Amino acid sequence: MAAELLLNCMKLIYRYSSKRRRIETMAEKKRVKRVLTLLGSPRKKGNSASLASAATRGAESAGAEVETVYLNGLKISACQGCGSCRKAGRPGCVQDDDMQVLYPKIAAADGFIIASPVYWFTMSAQTKLFMDRWYMFGADGYRALGGKRAAVVMSYGDEDPFMSGCVNALRSFQDAFRFVGIELAGFVYGTGDKPGDLAEDARLQVKAEDLGRRLIEGDPE
Repeated sequence: MAAELLLNCMKLIYRYSSKRRRIETMAEKKRVKRVLTLLGSPRKKGNSASLASAATRGAESAGAEVETVYLNGLKISACQGCGSCRKAGRPGCVQDDDMQVLYPKIAAADGFIIASPVYWFTMSAQTKLFMDRWYMFGADGYRALGGKRAAVVMSYGDEDPFMSGCVNALRSFQDAFRFVGIELAGFVYGTGDKPGDLAEDARLQVKAEDLGRRLIEGDPE
């Protein structure tokens, strides 16, 4: 109960702190039609991937076109903190890796479903490498990705979202989305000790599918 109350407080804080940014991007906001689902687990059929599949079904049922990307199969280098993406006349990130393929997909998408397991008390390394490279999207202020929406689904082995580190990851997502001007549609998370556990959790599957629909329709959580 205490964990749920604290997580609800996190959601309220996020909504309040990002209120002005949502107002700034409201004119740009449009119905989510194209969704990019990003799997941050090394397991294509693991627990976080199962929640992502449910959220994807929800998005598709609401009329969205969804493309799924498996991050573990890509070459994504660590952000070097060089600042090249912040320079005048910048071409974007100077690193020549698979993020150069993903950047146009990110720009073209209206919404995102990001899935990650909790590894070592936060998001997976695959997800963190990917999210670090979003730094360049903040270079032009909060309008670079303004009006886009995102949903996050996560799995963890511990029974508690705080002890597991899931909350650490969720807060990182909140801050990153606020930085680039993305509105958080919500998140779904759950515990699964073995691969396949969450595929059998009917309650979480329904919640994830509903999150996918809300991502498209823009309904508040």
